[in-house]
Amino acid sequence: MTTYYYILASQHFLFEEEPLDEILKERVRYYQEKGKEIDFWLVKQPAFLEAPEMAAVKAQCPQPAAAMISTNEQFITWLKLRLEYVLKGQFEAPSDTISDPLASLETVA
Repeated sequence: MTTYYYILASQHFLFEEEPLDEILKERVRYYQEKGKEIDFWLVKQPAFLEAPEMAAVKAQCPQPAAAMISTNEQFITWLKLRLEYVLKGQFEAPSDTISDPLASLETVA
């Protein structure tokens, strides 16, 4: 199993109130310069929130939610400090209740 770290907030907050796109563009540029593989993903309506052990976290976050998920704990900690009004946590996957850590409940029209 792999440990995934995340920040979680409402989609409205992450996409309209915070300059998340600028942060991500800068992070991608930095990774390219350093030759690093991308280890973070933005997921709208993350499916991991449906796991029973995540019920309390889901209840704290306005819906629809979005999460920045990473295997890099330092990046998520930095995002938490930068964005401030987000929930931070971690989970292990794949597991019995979280089979795909990057799955989304959002349907594509």
